[in-house]
Amino acid sequence: MQTIKDVAALAGVSDRTVSRVVNGEPNISRKTRARVEEAIARLNYIPNLAARMVRTNRSGVIGLITDVVTTTPNSVEIIRGVQDRVSQSNQSLLIANTSGTPEEEARVWRTFQEHRIDGVLFATMYHHEIDFDPALHNIPTVLVNCFASAAQVPAVVPDDDNGGYAAALYAISKGHKRIAFITLNPLILASRLRRDGFERAMGEAGLSIRHEWIQPGITGAIGEEIMCAFTAAQNLLTSAAKERPTIILAGNDEIAMQCMFAAANLGLRVPDDIAIVGFDDFRMISEQVVPPLTTVALPYYQIGVRAADRLFGLLAGSDVMPTIERLPCPLVQRRSA
Repeated sequence: MQTIKDVAALAGVSDRTVSRVVNGEPNISRKTRARVEEAIARLNYIPNLAARMVRTNRSGVIGLITDVVTTTPNSVEIIRGVQDRVSQSNQSLLIANTSGTPEEEARVWRTFQEHRIDGVLFATMYHHEIDFDPALHNIPTVLVNCFASAAQVPAVVPDDDNGGYAAALYAISKGHKRIAFITLNPLILASRLRRDGFERAMGEAGLSIRHEWIQPGITGAIGEEIMCAFTAAQNLLTSAAKERPTIILAGNDEIAMQCMFAAANLGLRVPDDIAIVGFDDFRMISEQVVPPLTTVALPYYQIGVRAADRLFGLLAGSDVMPTIERLPCPLVQRRSA
């Protein structure tokens, strides 16, 4: 079996330099790092992680706990962002999916504690507040797409309020005054925040809000939701042209697609007869529907990258950002509005 001394001899550097490269330490020239990595590859050198753990009290492993994020197509970008950032730091990533059950979550935390995981990224499907006691787990943790107001735990979440504001502001900038909003399930935080942003933009523009034009596109208990966006949109669009909205803001892209279906069913053209704006930029929908969907993007990939950066800063003792960091949700203009 090849040793660190073999790698050092082939690369023409010291053992310590090889160790620093393996551990992802900074302040090593690109040329030296490349030479060491080439020697590692040629010799198929496998670092002794157990020995490194004894020396540094670090496992070199970051844990990622999710509820259903890993199995949900439109939020799996969080995982990709985390993976890319962790791999750049020469760390390993251990992912555990709990399916949202407390028993499985507790088991995963115990496993991470037993294996001395350096730090944990705790990601949830819905942007919401959670109960989290950092003393209970005793592992440096960053919350992803969720937050804990009662504890000073770093968190990275999307700025849903300003996302809703951006969608409404875009509609207003296009000259729309009769603006409807088919929302997410009112039970979830993102729905309330996006509506707050919408109402703020309408108020600043001096436009009246017709509350009968704000309808949920999804209803029901969390996990047992019912999609009702098609019916909601059809009800809004059956009025005479002068009595119906000229644009619908949708709580997400799936709702926006249902609005498109409703418009087509009534013989209305998008965007000529009714403009539609989505939310999420779920590209399996936003880039495939006709016409392509103008939408507000949830920055899932950036959330994953930023959360990993926050965790590395926490481990290094250099994280000085606000406890809850909100990332902007940019509007992506296509042809539906």
